Amino acid sequence: MERSEFIQPALSLAIALAVAWLVARTSERVVRHRQARAANFTWSSLHRRSRVPFRITVTIACVLLALPYSGLSELLAADVRRGLVLALIAAVAWLLVQLTRVAEDAALSRLRIDVSDNRRARQLRTQIVVFRRVLDAILVVLAVGAAAMTIPSVRAFGASFLVSAGVLSVVAGLAAQSTLSNLIAGLQIALTDPIRIDDVVVVNNEWGRIDEITLTYVVVRTWDNRRLILPISWFTTNVFQNWTRHEARVLGSILLHVDFTVPMDELRSEMYRVVQESPLWDGKDWVLQVVDTTPSTMVLRGLVSSADAPSNWDLCCDVREKLLVFLKAHHPESLPKLRADPSSLIDRAPPLTVETSTNSAARNPSSRSTADRPSARTD
Repeated sequence: MERSEFIQPALSLAIALAVAWLVARTSERVVRHRQARAANFTWSSLHRRSRVPFRITVTIACVLLALPYSGLSELLAADVRRGLVLALIAAVAWLLVQLTRVAEDAALSRLRIDVSDNRRARQLRTQIVVFRRVLDAILVVLAVGAAAMTIPSVRAFGASFLVSAGVLSVVAGLAAQSTLSNLIAGLQIALTDPIRIDDVVVVNNEWGRIDEITLTYVVVRTWDNRRLILPISWFTTNVFQNWTRHEARVLGSILLHVDFTVPMDELRSEMYRVVQESPLWDGKDWVLQVVDTTPSTMVLRGLVSSADAPSNWDLCCDVREKLLVFLKAHHPESLPKLRADPSSLIDRAPPLTVETSTNSAARNPSSRSTADRPSARTD
C-alpha cells in the first residue's frame, strides 16, 4: 500500500477525533457551568460518573460515522465496522448504567435518614437501590444480546434457539434455581418492604443493622462491626426480628435483681432523675416495675425509650449502672444477699453427747490413776 493511501483514512480519523473532542469538551463545560450555578448534587454526580463513558461513546460514534469516508476496502471496512459496533454497544451500556447511578444519587440526596423519623426515607432508599440494580442487570443482558446479534453466526443460531427456548428455559431454571429464587426474593423484598437499609434487626441471635441490600444477598453490620452475609431469600423463608419496622424509636428494658427490702419509691424517683438528665432519652416512655421474684430476690424491669437503637442501648447501660451505684451508696442492704435461719440450722444439727469421767475411765483403763491400780504383793 502506497503512502498516499494512508492519507484519507488518517484524515478522516483525525477529523472524527477532533469532532469527538469538541463535543465532549462542550458538554463538560455545560455540565460544569450548571454545577457551579446550581447547588445541586445531581450535576456533580453526572460529571463524576458519566464523564469517561461519555467521552468513549462519543469518540466511537464519531469514528463509526467517519468510516464510510475513510477509503478503506469493503472487507477491511466491514471488519472495522463490526468491531466499532461492538465497542459502541459496550460503551452505551456503560454510559446507561452510570446514568442510572446518577439518577439514584439524585433521588437518595433528597431522602434524609439522619432524622428521628426516617422510616419512609429508608423504605424509598431500599426500593431505589434494588430497582436500580435490577435495571443495571437488564441493561447488561440487553447489551450482551445486542452484541451477540451483530455476529452473523449467532444471528443464524437465533432461529433454532427460539424453537428450543422452552426446553432451555426449563434446564436453565433447574440449574440456576437458587440464583433465580434470590432474584425473585430481592424483588419481593423491594415491593413488600420487610427490611430496609439501616433497619435494626436480630438475625440468628445477632443484633445489627441492614448495611446493604443487593439482588442476591443482604449485608448485616453487627454491633462490633462484623458483617453477616446472608442470601436474600433467607429473609423470606426464616423468622427474624425487625426493631424498626414501623418507626426508628426503640423501647429498651433493664433487669435488676434486688433484695425484698428495696425502697421502690426511692428507686423509681432515682430512675426518673437519671433518664431526665440523659440526652439519650426521647422524653416519652419510662417505667420501673416488679415483674418476678426468686427465692432470694425481686426482679425489677425498667423500660426506657430512645429515638433509635444505638441511643437506647447506651441509655439502658447508663441507667442500669447508675441505679446500682445508687443502691450501693444509699441502700446497700437492698443488694442481693442470701438468707439463712440459724434456728433451723440448730434444729437440724445432730445432738451432742457429753461423756462422764467415770464412763471415760471405764472405757479407757490406761487413763486410771496410779493409786487406783493394785500393787504387787511381796513376801
